[in-house]
Amino acid sequence: MNFTTVKEVEASAKSRMEKVLDGLIHDMASIRTGRASVNLLENVRVDYYGTPTPINQVGTLHVPEPGMITVQPWDSSIINAIEKAIRNAELGLNPGNDGKLIRVPIPPLNEERRRELVKKLHGVAEEHRVAVRNVRRDSNEALKKLLKDKAISEDDERRGLDEVQKLTDGMMAKLDAAAKAKEKDILELK
Repeated sequence: MNFTTVKEVEASAKSRMEKVLDGLIHDMASIRTGRASVNLLENVRVDYYGTPTPINQVGTLHVPEPGMITVQPWDSSIINAIEKAIRNAELGLNPGNDGKLIRVPIPPLNEERRRELVKKLHGVAEEHRVAVRNVRRDSNEALKKLLKDKAISEDDERRGLDEVQKLTDGMMAKLDAAAKAKEKDILELK
């Protein structure tokens, strides 16, 4: 990207970092806690006439109680394909159907599974921290290029670098807070 001012660099960094935070929140939604949530099945793809289709596009997902998710297929002929997709999604779920409705009981998490999920959460959070650092690096390089091209003064560059660092620190704090809240949710015994 070609920037002409420090403000443009800062605005770009801020918007890219916010997208990273949104990405973390989205990715964390599919990590299990002790409660049932339709987000748990968000990444499940059903073989719908040869096309991998998101589960929410082949049926209605519902959480009738904290330990159960139901899937009401719009086309009852694919009920077995939906059930198979949930089983194969490596979520540790065992769905059952009565011909019209798929019931997915959410078993309580044992201590070992909770620890695995927390480890997975830490990995996801770290990926997003790296993404924020990459945005910082790109922004700092853009500021250095502006200085080299004599588009800004050294003082402007220093202020820009400080501002980008403040943005980075703030975003890291938000990422850590979101990950901590999710970790607490996973480890909380219901």
